Amino acid sequence: MYETILVATDGSDPANRAVEYALDLAASRGAVVHAISVVDTGRYGEPALSTTEIVVDELEDFARDLLADIEERAEARDVEFVAECCHGEPHETIVAYADEIDADLTLLGRHGASRTGHHIGSVADRVVTHSDRPVQLV
Repeated sequence: MYETILVATDGSDPANRAVEYALDLAASRGAVVHAISVVDTGRYGEPALSTTEIVVDELEDFARDLLADIEERAEARDVEFVAECCHGEPHETIVAYADEIDADLTLLGRHGASRTGHHIGSVADRVVTHSDRPVQLV
């Protein structure tokens, strides 16, 4: 049923639980896991030789480190893995990437790094609202 699973990560605990679930599911089904981490240009803007460039560079480094860690965990489970680090509005980028790879399932943490209270995070809510594909919050 699942051949292509997309999991979005921002490094938060809920996102990490979604990653673990994606890897376990893929290992049991022989699926490919695509992991995406999006540098939020809506929040930070595009870099242009300023302090914003330094912040965005640090966020990209953090995202690449997250994806490298997930790749190691995927290899340990013998799961085929693809990583994508992008710039954009997170929900738009996640939905577009899911469409691009024809994802059978998109997994996200229930709330992300900017968690406030016990509500569904804004990115998770927007992905659920705007995606025509199956989305599961973990």
